[in-house]
Amino acid sequence: MGAPREHRVLIVDDSPAIRREIREAIENEGFGVECHEASNGLDGFRSLMDKPADLVLCDLVMPEFDGLKFLQLVSSRPELAEVPVIMLTAIGEVEQKIKVLGSGASDYITKPFHQGELLARVKVHLKIKALQDELRQKNALLLELSTTDGLTKIYNRRHFLELARKEFERSARLGLQLSLLLFDVDHFKEINDTYGHQAGDEVLISLCRAVTSSLRDYDTFGRYGGDEFVVLFPQSDLRAALRVAERIEKAIGEIEVPEMAGRRVTISGGLVPKMVRHADLEALLKTADEALYRSKSLGRARITPAEE
Repeated sequence: MGAPREHRVLIVDDSPAIRREIREAIENEGFGVECHEASNGLDGFRSLMDKPADLVLCDLVMPEFDGLKFLQLVSSRPELAEVPVIMLTAIGEVEQKIKVLGSGASDYITKPFHQGELLARVKVHLKIKALQDELRQKNALLLELSTTDGLTKIYNRRHFLELARKEFERSARLGLQLSLLLFDVDHFKEINDTYGHQAGDEVLISLCRAVTSSLRDYDTFGRYGGDEFVVLFPQSDLRAALRVAERIEKAIGEIEVPEMAGRRVTISGGLVPKMVRHADLEALLKTADEALYRSKSLGRARITPAEE
């Protein structure tokens, strides 16, 4: 096992003596903390923007830029929303403590502080922060697993259809153009049988990289099933979509899979613009599927626009 992750703690106080006292107490405790210092709220905020901390200990009363102004700046930045701030205050009134907590502080310690209490609160907030970070990472992984295809890392069928259905409804509501491309890999079963499933997987992975590099930022690309893929072109008529489809064909034709000894990868596809007769996304997909099979009947290795 590797060494435990080192936490980063930022100490913001106008008193060098207090900063040193806090730093020495934390570092001498030996629970893996890297301390940084700032002498006022503005410098503390700049330090956070440069490299976010796992915990901030901030004095409330400082000349020019105090702790409340520091909290206001931190609260204005979404990327700092999860950084806990313990406010150090010599003011013991309940109203002041409520104001501090209401301004975004996670906790407060009254000066002069007891070193044992300070260390205990630091440990607690670092532990909470670590657990929250771990939970966010796991949630991000779960989201990725639920929306992307495990092999190709593009959208899976379910998530693509969810996004495409929303875009179809938006285009219908606003009277916007929309086009869709459905395609599959020519002779993919033969590729698997001849060169092995590992080569087949490499074809799909390389194909998805090639397609992704050919798309515009606002196009949506997903694996429809097996060796079948689908691309949605928002706000695009047939001509605009065809230009992108031609880029896709060219990029796929340049794929090189070592196990296939120079054999070229080609696709057959059906490209369809949204028309009046398409009441929903399913109708659009059906028309694209019909155009795809026309491509196959014409000899494959082509993209066929749907008939009006």
